[in-house]
Amino acid sequence: MDKDRIYGSAKEFAGKVEGAAGDVTGDANTQASGRVREAAGAVQDLYGQAKDAARDAADTAVNYAKDAYDNRGESVRSGQKAMAKTVQDNPLGSLLLAGGIGFALALLMTRQPRRPPQRWRYYG
Repeated sequence: MDKDRIYGSAKEFAGKVEGAAGDVTGDANTQASGRVREAAGAVQDLYGQAKDAARDAADTAVNYAKDAYDNRGESVRSGQKAMAKTVQDNPLGSLLLAGGIGFALALLMTRQPRRPPQRWRYYG
């Protein structure tokens, strides 16, 4: 729990108490001051909640990245096994797919370079 959440909740509670005291005494200034303090406390509490959520999200992302890094070899091996099984199950489809990828790469690599547009010069 973030300190902003604690302070915000305390301010919000104090603002409610001050607003209630203003209601009982009929003092408009005390009522307004209580409402302002209550709103400021609510905003500070929301700010603390946002900081907590961001911290939790960052911690989750770091833990996920650490797990992925620790299990990288296992993931690669399982991917290789799955690819080998797919090629063994469907050799013709794999050959056609590899040929299509090679053809697309060849088209990309042998494309003529773009020439800049011709500049017209007028002498006159």
